Amino acid sequence: MKKLYAHLVPAPDWGLLYLRLTAALLLFYVHGLPKLQHFDNELQHIDDPLGLGRGLTLGLALFAEVVCPIGIALGLLTRLATLPVLVLLIVSILLVHPDWTVADGQFAWLLVIIFGTLALTGPGRYSLDARLAAKV
Repeated sequence: MKKLYAHLVPAPDWGLLYLRLTAALLLFYVHGLPKLQHFDNELQHIDDPLGLGRGLTLGLALFAEVVCPIGIALGLLTRLATLPVLVLLIVSILLVHPDWTVADGQFAWLLVIIFGTLALTGPGRYSLDARLAAKV
């Protein structure tokens, strides 16, 4: 029975691949792509909680929501790529939306959980990080 079950259950590396691809796509599609498509409007309305200026704040948000998800999906510098995403999410939760209850911010908190998990686990075997490490 154990042998049969082992063939039916995907390895954790398949789960990490699924997590990386779906989380990166979701972040890019829901947050990054709209900012790219409506850049001028976003520039006029983006919150600047750290006082960096709207242009730099939007640039950092685009880095975290466009560039980092590409790296995460590919499994390239995955742990490093999760850090800007996590910083963006925490700043958003604590400084931009301090009035949110946990229920109001549940989407953001779930993203923190997902990208935090990837920061802790790494990308798994099916990633460019793993392929590059194997060549060393």
